[in-house]
Amino acid sequence: MKKALIIGVSGQDGSLLADLLLQEGYYVIGTSRDHEVNTFSRLAKLGIRDRIRLTSVITSDFRSVLTALQQFEPDEVYNLAGQTSVGMSFLYPVETFDSILTGTINLLECIRLMGKKVRFYSAGSSECFGNTQGPATELTPFSPRSPYATAKAAAHYAIANYREAYGLFACTGILFNHESPMRPPRFVTQKIVGAATRIAGGSPERLCLGNLNIRRDWGWASEYVRAMWLMLQLESPKDIVVATGEEHTLQEFVDRVFSLFGLDWRAHVDVDERLFRPSDIEHSCGDASLAFSQLGWKADTKFSRVVERLVDAARKQTA
Repeated sequence: MKKALIIGVSGQDGSLLADLLLQEGYYVIGTSRDHEVNTFSRLAKLGIRDRIRLTSVITSDFRSVLTALQQFEPDEVYNLAGQTSVGMSFLYPVETFDSILTGTINLLECIRLMGKKVRFYSAGSSECFGNTQGPATELTPFSPRSPYATAKAAAHYAIANYREAYGLFACTGILFNHESPMRPPRFVTQKIVGAATRIAGGSPERLCLGNLNIRRDWGWASEYVRAMWLMLQLESPKDIVVATGEEHTLQEFVDRVFSLFGLDWRAHVDVDERLFRPSDIEHSCGDASLAFSQLGWKADTKFSRVVERLVDAARKQTA
C-alpha cells in the first residue's frame, strides 16, 4: 500500500485529493498547523475524516517538516499548504512568503537530506503568469502581480532547481481557478453564490464586488486534484498547466448565478472600487495540451456547468 502525505489536507484541494487517494488504495496522512483543534469539516463532509491519519505540521518550521517525513516515510508528498488568498497577500505579504516559499524549501530540503525516493508535488498557481496574452502554456514567462503570485513563482523555481541539481522527483502543477462547494466563503465565487442564494430566499442584502471585467479560466476542483495525482505517476517529473482553456468575465459568472435563481443581478449587485486590488489580472486562461498528452487529462466540466453545480450544491444545503 502506497503512503501519501498531504500537507494542508483541510482545504478544498486537500480534502478532495484525500478522497481520491483513498479510492486509489493509498494510506493517507493529512496535516494541518494544529490537528487537535482543526475540525476538518471538509473531510467530515466527505465521510473520510476517520480514514485518514491526522497530524500537525508547520511547514515554515524545518524540524516540524523533518519529523513528519521521518515518522511516516511517505512515497508521495503533496504540498497544498500556505496562504491561499491573493487579496489577503497584499495585506500580509511576509506571512504569505513565509508559508509558501519557506514551507516549500523546507519540504524539498528535508526530502533531499533523507535520501529516499519520495515523489513531491507542489501546488503552483496560474497567478504567476499575470495577464495572459492567449492561453498560457508551460513555456509562458511568469509575470506575477501580487505577493501571492510572486511567492508561488519563487517556489516554482526552487522546485525546478532541486529537481535539476539533486535529481528529486519534484514538480509543480500550475493550476488555474478551480471551484467546488468546498471553497471557503471568502472566495469570490462562494461569496456570489451565497449572496444569490440568500437573496432568492428573501434577504434584502446587496452584494458588493470589485472589478467585474476580470476574466478567469474556471474549472471543477475534483477533476483538478486528479491531475495532481497523475503528475506523480509519470516516469519523470514535469511541471504541467491544468486548465479548461476558456475564460469568462466575473460579470458573466455573476449573471449566470443570479439567472439560475430567476434574478437580475443588476438589481442586487454594487461595484465598490475599494474592493479593486492594487494590481489585478485582467486576463487569465490556460492551455492544458501538455496535461492531455502526458496525463490523458482534460477538463470535462466547463464554465456553465461549474456555475450550475455550485448553485445546485447551495440549493441542497439550504433545502
